[in-house]
Amino acid sequence: MICILLVAGHDTVLQAQLKNDDTGLYGHLTGVPKALLPGVGGKKILDFWWETVNTRQLFTEVYLVTNADKYKHYERWATANDFPVENLVNDGSTTLEDRLGAVADLELAIRSRGLKDDIMVIAGDMLCADQNFDIAQVVRFYRSKPGDLVIYYELEESEKSDSRGIVQVCPDTHRITCFLEKPPEGQTLSRLASVVFYCLQKETLPYLSEFLSKTQEISARTMGKFWEWFINIQEMPVFGMKLPTGFQLIGQVGLSEYAKWLAHYSAKQREPPVKPITCRSFARVGLMGNPSDGFHGKTIAMSISNFWAEVTLLENQTLVLLPHPLNDPTEFGSLQDLYHISRKEGYLGGLRLLQATCKKFYQFCSKQGIALRKQNFTLKYDTNIPRQVGLAGSSAIVSATLKCLMKFYNITDNDLPKPVRANFILNVETDELFITAGLQDRVVQVYEGLVYMDFSKQLMDAKGHGEYIGMNMDSLPPFWLAYLGDPSDSGRIHSNVRQRWLNGETEVIKAMKSFAELTDQARLAIQSKDWAMLAQLMDKNLELRRSIYTDDCLGPGNLKMIQIARQFGSSVKFPGSGGAVIGLCLDPDQMVEMKKAFQEAGCVFCNIIPYDPSRP
Repeated sequence: MICILLVAGHDTVLQAQLKNDDTGLYGHLTGVPKALLPGVGGKKILDFWWETVNTRQLFTEVYLVTNADKYKHYERWATANDFPVENLVNDGSTTLEDRLGAVADLELAIRSRGLKDDIMVIAGDMLCADQNFDIAQVVRFYRSKPGDLVIYYELEESEKSDSRGIVQVCPDTHRITCFLEKPPEGQTLSRLASVVFYCLQKETLPYLSEFLSKTQEISARTMGKFWEWFINIQEMPVFGMKLPTGFQLIGQVGLSEYAKWLAHYSAKQREPPVKPITCRSFARVGLMGNPSDGFHGKTIAMSISNFWAEVTLLENQTLVLLPHPLNDPTEFGSLQDLYHISRKEGYLGGLRLLQATCKKFYQFCSKQGIALRKQNFTLKYDTNIPRQVGLAGSSAIVSATLKCLMKFYNITDNDLPKPVRANFILNVETDELFITAGLQDRVVQVYEGLVYMDFSKQLMDAKGHGEYIGMNMDSLPPFWLAYLGDPSDSGRIHSNVRQRWLNGETEVIKAMKSFAELTDQARLAIQSKDWAMLAQLMDKNLELRRSIYTDDCLGPGNLKMIQIARQFGSSVKFPGSGGAVIGLCLDPDQMVEMKKAFQEAGCVFCNIIPYDPSRP
């Protein structure tokens, strides 16, 4: 690939104001080309771009196109910065009136140097807010797409779309569906602004000449007008990649604009290291319909504030994942101690979840065309969610980690919408770590609160996700939770039901439809606050589950908890995949006695505290 830096514009407005500056602050810059003006961090604007692209691993050659009026300035800059002087291209123009236009300048460099390779084009007079973005990631994304590439960023609130090229991007394919050069206010809702930063396939280069032959007016020979013609009229495949930073072309702006944006971006660079970011995700209980979330069913689940996972991210020179002293032990009191800890808690702590989430996050952003700045961090986690009792402890750690990464890299809800976020968390566990799981837990941990979920095949096939609806949490009844003090792996309860479902076994197919019907009935019961009906439906959910999984699969510990709950007239069901039970006991006195019975049986018992995200 070859890189071409464009700096041939005539900065007449800025130079006129520099000459007339009476503050004494900018007089020394009179006559200095715009690309050689001070940029962010004190270095010249062009110095930053030359440092960015000066890598033989990415570019075989770098060319710079300038005008005759400022050629000597750039020649002097080239010799001082080890830029090959022979790669300077002089377009011959000396004034704004005889300029060639950006497209003609680019075509001149390609034609005069006989270039027949893919080309990256960058405006060398462009201020960049973030000096740490990874240009190699841009090249990798470009090479993954069957077309050209346009870089864009999200406008800040103070920026107007009518002064920039605005793109509309398909969120699935990342193809640019429309390019609007400086659209009037209200023409588009998009706030995604293109900058002079592109990758062109060698097959695209002849189109530059074709565009010039059709465009006689010099003022229309801009890169924005070219893309408007190439994308909207020619309907050629061009893709978009988002950089998490702002850009400002010095171009024809005045002194006040240049000074404003330089100060704004410089202030961002001087900001202290990012404060520690701490995010929390809560355990969840399935109230109805589980485990049909993995079988195109429907469920209702609720976040509970009794248990949570918390992840903290701190900016750092290197990327460090800190093991948890309890969940990722590396030191033991004795061989016997190691034996007991391994027997009870297994070999897999939370560190693998942090690592898998980071790996998947980078992979997602690369695939989605979101360039991440080169900035490292330390991640650590804590959790009080009981292990192996089916309360979504693993996904809570993944969810909290993802929240931290999104905040650190300024990834918005538009970049990673909530339904896609739930899929992401599931994929971390199933694709990377081979954990048996369904979408329910990840959805409720993303949306939080009390959530109704429809995973019908029609929705999943059409949208890639289900329908997720938050429910009112006012005046919920007193749910309780009990779990085994010495649980086994909760994943074992899934047994061979999935294979039977895939085989089309009538009993399993019918059961999953029944789970969905129970969920719809439970939704109505919750909305009408008919708690007696809800309790009956919870019991039906359990019996339906027992009918297809069998008691042998459920195991003696789970069956014992069911027996205790029913002994005291409480409804009961599994909140997850096993190891814990949830119930609804409407008799306070019986609740007290039931709690004692669970504790005497070696179980942990607690009253559920629902987590309502709408309340502080």
